[in-house]
Amino acid sequence: MADWTSDAVDTIENVVATVRDKTVVPAQKATKVVVFGLLVAFFVITAVLMLAIALFRVLVVLTGEVWAAYLILGGIFVLAGAFVWMLRSPRNEEANV
Repeated sequence: MADWTSDAVDTIENVVATVRDKTVVPAQKATKVVVFGLLVAFFVITAVLMLAIALFRVLVVLTGEVWAAYLILGGIFVLAGAFVWMLRSPRNEEANV
């Protein structure tokens, strides 16, 4: 005769493991994605800002005038903004009603 207590414990253990695999493991993966995504976003934004500052300083040295550096860097940012604006998806007209 089989020991029914050990069978019951094994069944409970299998159910708990299955539930954990279907709930906790995906939640842990999603949390890792969010945390690493925020970390990468922080470093990318910091790098872009540092690059813009360095570009501004190089432009000041090359042109010899601060206003010219502002004009060139502002033009670059306006062109980049216009390019990104063109890439945006069109609005849904039904949402504006």
